[in-house]
Amino acid sequence: MNEEIVRRLKEAVGEQHVLTGEKETAPFLIDWTKRFKGKAVVVRPGSTEEVSRVLKIANETKTPVVPQAGATTLTGGSIPDASGRAILLSVSRLNKVEDIDTANDTVTVGAGVILENLHKAVEEKGRFFPLSFAAKGSAEIGGALATNAGGTAVLRYGNMRDLCLGLEVVLPDGRVITALNGLRKDNTGYDLKQLFIGSEGTLGVITRAVLKLYPLPKGRQTALVGVASPEAAVELLRRTRNEAGPYLTGFELMQAKCLIRVHEQLPDIGLPGPVDDCPWWVLVEVSCSADNGPNLESILGDAFEAGEVANAYLAQSLKDSVAFWSIRESIPDADARVGNNLHNDVSLKIALIPEFLSVTVKRLREAYPWLDPSLYGHLGDGNIHFNIGSIPYNLAFENEEGIRKITYEEVVKRNGSISAEHGIGQLKREHFLQLKNPIELELMQRISRAIDPNGIMNPGKLLPDRE
Repeated sequence: MNEEIVRRLKEAVGEQHVLTGEKETAPFLIDWTKRFKGKAVVVRPGSTEEVSRVLKIANETKTPVVPQAGATTLTGGSIPDASGRAILLSVSRLNKVEDIDTANDTVTVGAGVILENLHKAVEEKGRFFPLSFAAKGSAEIGGALATNAGGTAVLRYGNMRDLCLGLEVVLPDGRVITALNGLRKDNTGYDLKQLFIGSEGTLGVITRAVLKLYPLPKGRQTALVGVASPEAAVELLRRTRNEAGPYLTGFELMQAKCLIRVHEQLPDIGLPGPVDDCPWWVLVEVSCSADNGPNLESILGDAFEAGEVANAYLAQSLKDSVAFWSIRESIPDADARVGNNLHNDVSLKIALIPEFLSVTVKRLREAYPWLDPSLYGHLGDGNIHFNIGSIPYNLAFENEEGIRKITYEEVVKRNGSISAEHGIGQLKREHFLQLKNPIELELMQRISRAIDPNGIMNPGKLLPDRE
């Protein structure tokens, strides 16, 4: 990078927060999957004002800027290219939980706050922030907003679009939009924050947010339930929704092989008992105690009689419940330890998921007999992580385009989405550009050009290259 730009960046944020050496920048320049690597000057501003200074410099010099939060991306969305021309702007120093308002049930946070730390901070005040997923110990709020993260409680609480009441955003020219009033009703024109949520850093840098909080649940009932098929799981979901209503918080579908792999790869995570007697398992949670709401054990008993359930382990304590969720949230780590997994994050109407799984796996196995699928996800909101591995090790990536073509064909046939919660990034950009409605894509490009006329924000991700 130009030495004069580096000098100006050091003046803007302090010399110690501008990293240029290969060793010190390396942790920022590779994604969680170890697939995407880049090269850049890493800048770590400590305030919104410093972010503004950095973007002003970038905009004046037409230097690409790649925003990054916790770098837990699975699609390469926060990794620069290998040219070395970019500024990687890390928001990790913007890590303050600023205000927990228990009257308004909101919290104001910096974009660099780690999700798990936010959970702990609000729980000390008797409140609950429902977003949760496997990477909660390192994922940061800015990245969760930029990708519109979902996780395990979308069924009841929604994704980040639903959980965010306000944003502070630094625009590409350095101007700052501060809309942090925390109002649930504000009918004064366009809801501009929704432009930035899910924009993957292509429109600006999110620096602070106001998020919704909820009272801590008064107890929870959790069960790990064995079923014969995804069709049976859908029937169980219908039954549990009818009986538990708004108390139903989580409903996760997993192949038995996923649970077994977790225990094999992470032996400290135990299973509650044998799981090889059922090919599929559901993790279901109702957020209330049996004394003041629906009784999960009774619901499952009726499901046994109806033939929807073949086995079940009911959590007898909070410790059991945490252990059950630990199994589910460790599946990505276990798959990563086995290696060679192609990540697919798709969503469909819930009733179509069993057919999609059956047809797509059949087509893939006909084309690639060595295929080793790892299928799990948030059945309750229609999101399946359709991950594909291979035996022997190297074949999945060698045949990646063919595998993705079949998978996405079956998703599109059913009017589904090729990205439910992981975003587009680099990984899915070409497929996204082929499959996205042309009018929608045109509008996205117009918005990008209006807000970022110099095209500095996260180039090579999501949108087509500028001509």
